[in-house]
Amino acid sequence: MRVRFDYVGKTKAGKLWGSKSGDQIAEELRQHKASLIRNVPIQGIQIEDLDMSQEVYSIFDDIMGKSVYYAPVTICFNASSLEDAIKFTMKEEFRTVELLEPQEILLNKSEIEKLTLKVNEELIEYREYLGKKIDNWK
Repeated sequence: MRVRFDYVGKTKAGKLWGSKSGDQIAEELRQHKASLIRNVPIQGIQIEDLDMSQEVYSIFDDIMGKSVYYAPVTICFNASSLEDAIKFTMKEEFRTVELLEPQEILLNKSEIEKLTLKVNEELIEYREYLGKKIDNWK
């Protein structure tokens, strides 16, 4: 599979002198996350290639009223199972996915049930993560 994660650079409010810009923060976060992905083993995932050559980009966020900077990383990897691939890709930074091989996947009833359960588990974990993040934001 090939996935793209876009790491967001958020500036801290109230810091003027010596603070970093959003694009610098996004770039540093991308470097940090790429280092973790390269160097920390992930069960069922084998990293083949990691590409950080894309430029940091910004989008104006109407809700926040300011530009938000993103630093993309494209990762090619092999997964032992679809469940492992789902666990690896279910992150806030996830943007795109491309299945490189095989060209076709056939799933039996049991495999579809396991996959559906795994997706549900990951969604529940993500919802809990978002809930904690919102609680800390208030």
